[in-house]
Amino acid sequence: MKQMKTNTTLWLSGLLWLLLPWCSHSAQAEKPQLTLGFVKLTDMAPLAVALEQGFFDDEGLSVQLEAQPNWKVLQDRVLDGQLDGAHMLAGQVLASQAGLTGSEKLQTALVLDLHGNACTLSKQIWQQLSAKNQPAIPLNAAALQGISQQLKFGMVFPVSSHNYELRYWLAAGGLHPGFYAPKSGDNSGQLDADVLISVVPPPQMPAALEAGTVAGFCVGEPWNQQAAARKLGVPVISNSDIRGYMAEKVLGVNARWAAKYPLTQQKLVKALIRAGYWLDEKDNANRAAAAELISAPHYVGADAAIIKRSMTGQFEYAPGDVRKAADFNVFFRHHATYPFYSDAIWYLTQMRRWGQLSEAKPDSWYLTTAKAAFNTDAYQQAARALIAEGKFKASDFPDFARESGIKAPGQYKFADGKTFDAKAPNQYLQQFDIGYKD
Repeated sequence: MKQMKTNTTLWLSGLLWLLLPWCSHSAQAEKPQLTLGFVKLTDMAPLAVALEQGFFDDEGLSVQLEAQPNWKVLQDRVLDGQLDGAHMLAGQVLASQAGLTGSEKLQTALVLDLHGNACTLSKQIWQQLSAKNQPAIPLNAAALQGISQQLKFGMVFPVSSHNYELRYWLAAGGLHPGFYAPKSGDNSGQLDADVLISVVPPPQMPAALEAGTVAGFCVGEPWNQQAAARKLGVPVISNSDIRGYMAEKVLGVNARWAAKYPLTQQKLVKALIRAGYWLDEKDNANRAAAAELISAPHYVGADAAIIKRSMTGQFEYAPGDVRKAADFNVFFRHHATYPFYSDAIWYLTQMRRWGQLSEAKPDSWYLTTAKAAFNTDAYQQAARALIAEGKFKASDFPDFARESGIKAPGQYKFADGKTFDAKAPNQYLQQFDIGYKD
């Protein structure tokens, strides 16, 4: 009898997932009133757009957006249920599934954006580099080997893309960014380091540069362009040049919350897919309006003109060096919203490379963990519902009948020209001179 009940429960659960695309538009969400968190960065834009353009309303959702002071507070509030979900670092979801944040698990069914970050050097360091010859941008970090003092850099969170991008860039230039040693209680990430890296909340980056607390940083917009506008520093490389076309922020939720409110999650994902499309449609035609929107104090709280620098498809590096950068922020193009397992696996390799994962893992572990963190089934259900409602075409999304979740190695771009094959993560780690190799 017990086995029969179990089988019936599983059958009903499967039937619910099958029917969700067809009933989601008319059915009411299990939890229609939601609070979502975000950190003050340009790439929180899909949340603001979904709210202000009425996409949440279309799904019967009453959403309140709350700015959080830093990524740790945001993560803890999603884990303990104070927030229903959040604009979250992809690495936070993966670190949770890898067992680095306790028993509660995070997951995502939607990528909010690709790219959006840059590395900036203080004007003093830039002047030292320029005294020898005009440095080429994107800058090879090997140029920093000629700097006499030990450099200190800021990044936003230990499992952030910013940390891994900064480390990748430095190591590609022959500078050791340091190891984590959790078994010995050393979580500074500075073991054996040539360059010291520490956490600075995103909005505080320009002030830290001005105070001399850091000689450079890796952060999302608009804080690189604000530092440039105030002549505090020079952006020298964007993350699209460090590791291009990979997940940046995600819609992070507690995995138990997702299981309890599947229709609510689907409606959230639908609204945010529409927001991402709105942000990218007609060659970024809506970006200027989006920049004005999120410049409000309750969103990013930065000058709209500064936000527009990257959002509207241009980016300033050295003074006067303004370049076209249509894909500096990507919210829908290149299937940006789809949670590819291969993106997740790359993050996990970086956790191992720098010692946050204290032991080697088999290749199978990487894929299993990626699948637990990146919920492609829930994304596909939301996309199919949007297609059924006539809001999107099937061609707007990956071919779900064939999609494995693993991008071909050639679809990624890395500063050092190395190849990332998500099917062989341990072999990938063997390529690097700096970092753990298994």
